[in-house]
Amino acid sequence: MNPRPPANVPPPLSLARRELDQWRKQQQGRKRLPRELWSNAVRLAREHGLNKTACTLGLKYDSLKKHLEAAAPGASGRGKTRPEFIEFMPREMMPSSLECMIELEDGRGGKMRMQMKGVSMADLASLARGWRDSRA
Repeated sequence: MNPRPPANVPPPLSLARRELDQWRKQQQGRKRLPRELWSNAVRLAREHGLNKTACTLGLKYDSLKKHLEAAAPGASGRGKTRPEFIEFMPREMMPSSLECMIELEDGRGGKMRMQMKGVSMADLASLARGWRDSRA
């Protein structure tokens, strides 16, 4: 964490830095930042950039990035995410000839990659649904 904010800091970032410094002074030991402070930091990161906000507020870049990604529209905290693309194979394809690779990723960074042969579309959909629901 950076002890001093960089020069030429926009007023909203300076105000947020003072609020964080005040909160930190009131705490004994290591405590997690309250949601309100994280929400404010995420809002500022969207407006002023991730690196500048993290440096100015004295936050870890990776932690702020995770909060920013989690707060993105469609993230798991605000409802179910919708797939960006789904391709359905024609009915004429026989399940025994179907070969595919599936890559699944959730909003928290969990990933699964599988290559399969001879499975039906229903089995693939069920597998994807089960993995998604277990990650919620």
